Amino acid sequence: MTRMDRRSFLLTTAGAALAAATPALAQGVAQGSEDARLRAILDRMFEARVDDSPEFATQLGMDKGARAPLKARLDDVSLAAKGRRLEEARAHVQALKAIDRARLSPAAQVDLDVVLYREERAVYSGDRYKFGNVGGNYSPYVISQRTGSYQDIPDFLDSTHRVETREDAEAYLSRLSAFGVQLDQDLERFRHDVGLGAVPPEFVVPLTIGQLKALRGQPAAKTVMVTSIAGKAKDANLPGDWAARAEKIVAAEVFPALDRQIAAVEALRGKARPDTGAWALPDGEAYYADAVKNSTTTDYTPEEVHRMGLEQVAEISARIDEILKGQGLTQGTVSQRLAVLNNDPKQLYPDTDEGRAQIIADLNRQIRDLDPLLPKVFRTLPKAPVEVRRVPVFIQDGASNGYYQSPALDGSRPGAFYINLKNTADWPRYNLPTLTYHEAAPGHHLQIALMQESDKIPLLRRAGYGFSAYSEGWGLYAEQLADEMGAYANDPLGRAGYLQSMLFRAARLVTDTGIHHKRWTREQATQYFVDTIGNTRSRSQREVERYFVSPGQANSYKVGHTVWVKVREDAKKKLGPKFDLAAFHDRGLLSGPMPLTVLERHIAAWAASQV
Repeated sequence: MTRMDRRSFLLTTAGAALAAATPALAQGVAQGSEDARLRAILDRMFEARVDDSPEFATQLGMDKGARAPLKARLDDVSLAAKGRRLEEARAHVQALKAIDRARLSPAAQVDLDVVLYREERAVYSGDRYKFGNVGGNYSPYVISQRTGSYQDIPDFLDSTHRVETREDAEAYLSRLSAFGVQLDQDLERFRHDVGLGAVPPEFVVPLTIGQLKALRGQPAAKTVMVTSIAGKAKDANLPGDWAARAEKIVAAEVFPALDRQIAAVEALRGKARPDTGAWALPDGEAYYADAVKNSTTTDYTPEEVHRMGLEQVAEISARIDEILKGQGLTQGTVSQRLAVLNNDPKQLYPDTDEGRAQIIADLNRQIRDLDPLLPKVFRTLPKAPVEVRRVPVFIQDGASNGYYQSPALDGSRPGAFYINLKNTADWPRYNLPTLTYHEAAPGHHLQIALMQESDKIPLLRRAGYGFSAYSEGWGLYAEQLADEMGAYANDPLGRAGYLQSMLFRAARLVTDTGIHHKRWTREQATQYFVDTIGNTRSRSQREVERYFVSPGQANSYKVGHTVWVKVREDAKKKLGPKFDLAAFHDRGLLSGPMPLTVLERHIAAWAASQV
C-alpha cells in the first residue's frame, strides 16, 4: 500500500466533515480528569501531524484558513525529517507514559494502549533499523516497483488536490515544483539505504526502471500532472494557460529528477542478487521477525505464521474439495478444478459494457439481499448506505482490484465499493459475493463508517491510526459471518468462492514467510501459488513480486481473521449461553481500530464483565 492508500477513509470531503464535526473534548470527558489530560495530548499530536504533513492536511480538507499555505507544499521526506519524526515519537512516548492508566476510564485506557503501541513501535523500529520508508512501516526499499514518490504524488495531485480558485491552481503548480524536490529526497534516502546494504532483489531493478520510465517516457504535456491541472482549471473556469506552465515545470524539474532516480536504480544492476528476501537485509532475520509483528500486531514468529498458513491451507482446501466434488468437479487437484471453474463460460460475464453493468447490478442486489439479516447480528449499524461502483476507466490500469471509499458525513455521498472491471474474466460469478461482503457490508463499510460516525473515538485514532490486521482481519471475518448468516444457503459454488478467498489469504501466510524466512526463490513462491490457488502463473508472479518488496504485510489479512475468530470463540466459551453476538460486535467495533494484542485484552475484559 502506498501513502495515498485508496482504502483510507480520509478522502477530502469525508475528512473535512470529520474534522469539523469533532469537538475539542469528547462527550462525557470531565475537565481536569486523567481522561481529559490524555485527550489533550492526543489532540496536540493530531494537530502537530496535520501541521507536519501538508499532504495529510489536504486529505482531511484542513488546508484552509491558517493552514492555507500547506496547500502549496508537499511532505518533507528527507533523512533529516525522518530523524526529526523519530525524536517526536520518542517525546510522544514519554508524554503518554506520564499518564496514570489506572485513573483512566475503560475507553480512555484503550485510547492510551492503541496510541502508545503505535508510537513505541515507531521508536523501536527507528532506533534499530536505519533504512526503509518513513514511518517505521517495514517497507525496506524507498524506491521500488511499488514504492516511491514517483508513484504517490501524481496520483495525489490528480485525485486529492482540489482546484476551485486561482490560488488553488497556483498551489498545484507549487506542489508540482516541490515534486522534483521530493523525488530527490527519496533519492537521498535510497542512496543512504543502499550504502547500508538495503539492496532489493535483482528482478526488482528492471521492474522499478520500467515503472519510472512509464512516467518519464511520456511527453511532458501528456503526463497526468499536466492534463490534470488543465482539466481542473477548465472545470473551474479559470483563465490562463495552466497546462503550459505545468508542462514547463515537468520538463525542467520533474523529468531531470526522474532521470536521476533511473540512473541510481540502473546502478544496482551489478549489486543486486537474485531473489533475496528480507533475510539479506542488514540484521535481516530480526528485521523480518519485527516486520511480522508490526504487520500482524501480534507476537507471532515467522515460523508460527508459516505453520499456521500450512494448516489453514490444508483445512480450507479439504472443504473446497468436498464442495467441488458435490458439483461434479472431481478430476485434478483443488487448484486445477478451481482454474477450470474460473474459465467456465457459465461463470463469466460478457466482456462488454452490458456485462460490466450487470456485474454492478448483481453486486448491489447482493448488498440489498443481505441488509435485512444484519440487525440479527449487529446492534449498531452505520447511518450511511453503501453502493458498488466501477473503478474509473482512466485509472483502472494501475488501480487495485477493489477498494472502499467512505461516505461523506454530510450525507452528500454514500459509502462505495469500487470494483476494477478492466477485464470481466477476472470476476467469475461464484466468487463475487464474498468480495462484496468483504468490501461493503458487513465488511469494511460497516467497520469504517461506524468509526467515522463515532463522537467518542479521538480524531487522532480515526484519522491516522488504522491497523491492517484489525481492518483486513475484520473484512475476512465479515466474509465468514455472511456465510454463517446464510448468504450461501442455496449457493454451494458461492461458498466455494468464499473459501477460495480464505485459501488465497492462507496461502499468503505460507508464501510471505516462505520468501523471507525459508528463503524461497521467486520461482518457488510463484509455483506454490499456482499449485495452491489455481491462479495463472502471471497473476501469481505479480503477487509474489509484491511480497518481496513489502515483507510481512501480506500476513496481516489472515492472521487478523484468525485472531478475530479466536477472540469470539474465547468469549463464547467463557460466557456460554450468555454470549451475545451483537454485543460482541459492538465491543469489537465501536472502540475503533486497534492492535490485535489490544483487541484480545479488550474482548477478554468485556467477557469477564458479562459473567
